[in-house]
Amino acid sequence: AIGLTGSELTFLTGAGLFTAGLATFLQTLGIWKIGARLPFVNGVTFAGVAPMTAVVASTKDKSDALPIIFGAVIVAGLLGFIAAPFFSKAVRFFPPVVTGTVITLIGVSLLPVAFGWAQGPAPTADDYGSTTNLGLAAATLLIVLVLRRFTRGFVKQIAVLLGLIAGTLLAIPFGATDFGPVTHAAVIGFPTPFHFGAPQFQLAAILSLCVVMVVSMTESTADMLALGEIVERPADERTIAAGLRADTLGSALSPLFNGFMCSAFAQNIGLVAMTRIRSRYVVATGGGFLVLMGLCPMAASLIAVVPRPVLGGAGVVLFGSVAASGIQTLVKAGLDKDNNVLIVAVSLAVGMIPITAPDFYHAFPQTAKIVLDSGISTGCVAAVLLNLVFNHLGSNHDVQGVVPPMVHAVSHE
Repeated sequence: AIGLTGSELTFLTGAGLFTAGLATFLQTLGIWKIGARLPFVNGVTFAGVAPMTAVVASTKDKSDALPIIFGAVIVAGLLGFIAAPFFSKAVRFFPPVVTGTVITLIGVSLLPVAFGWAQGPAPTADDYGSTTNLGLAAATLLIVLVLRRFTRGFVKQIAVLLGLIAGTLLAIPFGATDFGPVTHAAVIGFPTPFHFGAPQFQLAAILSLCVVMVVSMTESTADMLALGEIVERPADERTIAAGLRADTLGSALSPLFNGFMCSAFAQNIGLVAMTRIRSRYVVATGGGFLVLMGLCPMAASLIAVVPRPVLGGAGVVLFGSVAASGIQTLVKAGLDKDNNVLIVAVSLAVGMIPITAPDFYHAFPQTAKIVLDSGISTGCVAAVLLNLVFNHLGSNHDVQGVVPPMVHAVSHE
């Protein structure tokens, strides 16, 4: 949309990996009260794509687009950092009936991404959804399942990684593996600060990115609650505040190295659930690899070698595992009570709207669409509000329906 050259796109990709690695360090290792210290990989949030594209479209001189976006991200990140401790207090409104619903929504929301990958890299391509692409996805899925079923120990834990490697090798005879980006990439490249110009601060762009920050913080809160359940260390108010500080500070610093808004990636939840590797230091090591790939474009280009259909096959397992974890949490949420069944039913339905009917909110203003098009955010808000109405207000007060996750977990130990 901006009209960047191939080398500039490669530079921007490397910058994104570099800043994602730094944000991952903040989140996993932590500094002072910054960082949830959970096994989270941070990366560029997808929620910002639409408003950033709108900023580009409204900018006459396209060379000013990135500086305007970077300026808006800096302001949104700093405001989010200030708001983090207040935002985290919402954790008290996340009992198991809410967290289970949100975790399930996260998994279900990610599955269409895996299905899209399985069909191919571009919907406009002739081979999109071809039997070859779907066959590669199915083969990768089968390899992961076989490894999980018939192996033990370390091999079983890295079944997804082995599936990706095997799927990539299997794709070579079909011409689906492209090593071109590796051969043309530079060996070393540092993301020069403010490479595209000093940040510019435009009110409209700042307001749009602030809305994205609220959406991102809501999703990150849900992600931390989900991962906390999986690693059996339920996220309390302090953990969420620290995690949000890492997200927002990482976002504020990211534009310095030409990066965008960062957030904890929900995709990582599925990997942790699948491998049962819960060490934050392992993920921090992964953050180190992201930094190195940001400094070595040739290494970063290796990511592009893995065919999308292969990623899709592995994604079905990973993202499905997230949804399954949510269902496990819901089992403990007292679904024998009509109120809780209603909360889950309506919240899931609301959260599924952007997935099943992507144009449902097309008549709404762009700012409202940013929020409403996030099924995780709308489903989360619906679950919290319905839980308050049915389990907290008036004569329907239900202790199990309102205690925060940490208290609920402790009460069963």
